[in-house]
Amino acid sequence: MHNLDLRQAIVQRVHNLSGEELTDVIEGSIGNDEKTLPGLGVLFEMIWQHSDASDQSRMVQTLHNGLNGGSESAPPSPS
Repeated sequence: MHNLDLRQAIVQRVHNLSGEELTDVIEGSIGNDEKTLPGLGVLFEMIWQHSDASDQSRMVQTLHNGLNGGSESAPPSPS
């Protein structure tokens, strides 16, 4: 139940922010203290859930490229 409470707290924290403010939250969290990672995970989860298959595939490709030094090989398909 703790995870659900954490998700709700993160969503409430960013709920009424503008696009610019959301960008600031994301950019301020990247490379910061590890305590910001759960928040980024919740935001990514929301992005993933509201993305179509094409966008999800593009995100997986971007992640795959980042993990493999920008190589152009095809990543595994999301399941």
